[in-house]
Amino acid sequence: MLPTQRWSEQGLALLQLLLVASFSKSEERVCSLMGEPEEPQLFKTGDIILGGIFSFHSTFKTVDLNFRAIQYAQVMLFAIEEINNSTDILPGIKLGYKLYDLCGSIARAVKVALSLINVIGPFHTPLVKSYKVTSFLNIQNLYIFLYADSSVFFQFLSPYLHFATCACLSNKVRYPSFLRTIPSDYYQSRALAQMVKHFGWTWVGAIRSNDDYGNNGMAIFIDTATELGICLEYSLPFIRTDPPEQKQKIIETIKGSTSKVIIAFVNHMDMDVLIEEFAHHNLTGYQWVGTESWISDSQNAQAKGHYILDGSIGLAIRKAHVTGLREFILDVKPLNSSGNKLFIEFWEKTFGCIFNHINQTEKTLKQCTGYEDLTQIKNSFHDMSLMPIFNNVYKAVYAVAHTLHTIIGCGDTCSNTIASDPQVILQHLKKIRFKTKDGEEVYFNQYGDPAAKYDIINWQPKKDGSVEFVTVGLFDASLPEEKQLHIDNLTLTWANNSKQVPISVCSGTCALGTRKVLQKGKPVCCYDCIPCAEGEVSNKTDSITCVRCHPEFWSNKRRDECEKKETEFLSYTEIMGTILTLSSLLGACLTATVAFIFFRHRNTPIVKANNSELSFLLLFSLTLCFLCSLTFIGRPSDWSCIFRHTAFGITFVLCISCVLGKTLAVLMAFKATLPGSNLMKWFGPRRQRIVVLAFTFIQVVICIVWVTANPPYPFKNLRHFKDKIILECALGSPIGFWAVLGYIGLLAMLCFILAILARKLPDNFNEAKFITFSMLIFCAVWMTFIPAYVSSPGKFSVAVEIFAILASSFGLLFCIFVPKCYIILLKPERNTKKNMMEKKMCPFYGILKTFKKFSLGA
Repeated sequence: MLPTQRWSEQGLALLQLLLVASFSKSEERVCSLMGEPEEPQLFKTGDIILGGIFSFHSTFKTVDLNFRAIQYAQVMLFAIEEINNSTDILPGIKLGYKLYDLCGSIARAVKVALSLINVIGPFHTPLVKSYKVTSFLNIQNLYIFLYADSSVFFQFLSPYLHFATCACLSNKVRYPSFLRTIPSDYYQSRALAQMVKHFGWTWVGAIRSNDDYGNNGMAIFIDTATELGICLEYSLPFIRTDPPEQKQKIIETIKGSTSKVIIAFVNHMDMDVLIEEFAHHNLTGYQWVGTESWISDSQNAQAKGHYILDGSIGLAIRKAHVTGLREFILDVKPLNSSGNKLFIEFWEKTFGCIFNHINQTEKTLKQCTGYEDLTQIKNSFHDMSLMPIFNNVYKAVYAVAHTLHTIIGCGDTCSNTIASDPQVILQHLKKIRFKTKDGEEVYFNQYGDPAAKYDIINWQPKKDGSVEFVTVGLFDASLPEEKQLHIDNLTLTWANNSKQVPISVCSGTCALGTRKVLQKGKPVCCYDCIPCAEGEVSNKTDSITCVRCHPEFWSNKRRDECEKKETEFLSYTEIMGTILTLSSLLGACLTATVAFIFFRHRNTPIVKANNSELSFLLLFSLTLCFLCSLTFIGRPSDWSCIFRHTAFGITFVLCISCVLGKTLAVLMAFKATLPGSNLMKWFGPRRQRIVVLAFTFIQVVICIVWVTANPPYPFKNLRHFKDKIILECALGSPIGFWAVLGYIGLLAMLCFILAILARKLPDNFNEAKFITFSMLIFCAVWMTFIPAYVSSPGKFSVAVEIFAILASSFGLLFCIFVPKCYIILLKPERNTKKNMMEKKMCPFYGILKTFKKFSLGA
């Protein structure tokens, strides 16, 4: 027995081929039948009988003939006729058939199946056993049936409870005997999910037939859709016998939904009812996605209200061509020879006439002659749109025939023995592999399924209001997953006859620079789009996370790209850098000018009286102080970082040492005028130079240790600013830096204290007071520098340091040298020896004389 399909006009949609054999033994006990025996609608004797069950009538109550079932029967007869006339398959064996009427009833399907297997009736002898027949039987000139034990029997019947496409039937534990020539819904469900993903629909609704076909198919679809990021807003069960309340609930749910795409995993009979309901409520504007059970069904496309489904897209069994089949179906002569009753009913239904009957009641109907021209009648019997389904019936018959051919051991002729064990037939059937006359390869995989291939069909309305099924793509499960689905988007027509792909999403696409944040209590397809935080980017749509930029990069305004951070340092070209540079150069020029003035007037009393050697050394060191500030401006480098700090430390110590030397000279000069004092001879010019060099040498040693141990180096500061890189000089060793500053501060404080002690000495030119003022400015500047330097970010800390250098340098220059230049340039009359020696002008003549003697070396 080979179950292959399940098709019927009313929704049972069942096609089951039964391979049955029988033999007779005189000693067999005859069983009695309860009730009337089932007679086949069509039959033909043969060596081996193939059984078929079709729904020739939709129900018991109606006498309407199902033309589609007659088409299926014709396909089966066509295949049997070809095999019987072939010398390549089952030569010498004639196949017969028995076709029973299902009448749209599962219970009746079981009954007629039992009639096939139990072989009871006027056409054969009764044979029922509870054990498996294992003997070999002679088949020459015998009327043979093969039957199975009860366990196998019920396994064979179990597929009647399902559609033949149901993925559940691939379960070989529950259905070990089930094989089919139509693809499993497992592949169809996955193909539907891939198609929905292809069009970008992430928010869809679904309606399913409330049976194994719909429930199992939808379960697989949901699993696959979840993997692909697709969410279902609703999934509604439906069957055509549902009460009106259930139908109304479906209508209200769809109207209240936000999704615009509906997946309809229903059979064609349920779809007929849905079309009527939706048309009644004018439920238009929805994009329907359908399964093979209705998407290519011509009756659905001709139903009242079919416009509701215009633009539908779905999967259909691949188009097929069987040479000679169309002509055979339309030729009903085999029906006349095989079963007069069915032929008569078909003929009367088709031509609206009636044959002569004894109990004729329809006096108004014309008499049938049997010679009416069938080609002049256009009805559903002429519809060949289900040729792919016909092809599956055709392949099923040939699969049984090839299996028998292998088992019997046919060569030029067939053997006269056959194993009666159905398991032998089943195992051979699972392994069968052949090609049809039109080149299509037929085989079954380990689940009893054929290769899954589907056409993608689009409902495109024509001007006359009818629907054209246009093939717009292909799904082939045998290919790699990324290549399985192919769709030609250009030829598609959508709902409302639109050429634009419908949009069906719960939330819009999150643009670049944003990320998804799920909405509380809603599916993952419902989300808000939140801009990425500073320093983070998302460079693809619908991103679920934002990626943090590399520390040296920063997000742009759109947050979709990381850009190189702006590097910041105190540049010569910016306003602040230019001002500081000009100030440094101005200070150096002023110092050089003062040095020039002093040099020009080096022989004047005011220059000689102020220790000219230390004055020139101080002016030189001040020039270096002004110029060393320039090393703090510009892009930091290895040499500039080292040079700026060491140059600053050494030049300032040299400068302070000179001021300290001048202060000590003033004090020593005053002490030397006291009776009995001999201090100045111990602090002459030579020792003054030694003091300056000694103090400077200590700073040089500190700088050398600092540079050797852990020198300053260029550093990219990423902490102060999120969107900028501060190029600065790291201190290397903070101890070295603060040792340099501390040593400068120590000398400055010592100089300041000594200057305070000497501020009231009776000097005509107030040298000690000027030094006191300069040291006061110097100390004030550097005391405020420390907190300002620590708290200033980036290049401003460098600017603070330069400002401190310039301010203290200008303080020394102006306080110590400007008054003297004022006398030299503007009051030359006071720059005379006589003026300096007058007691009136200088009461402490002895002090000045001693100071000049030792300080000038005169």
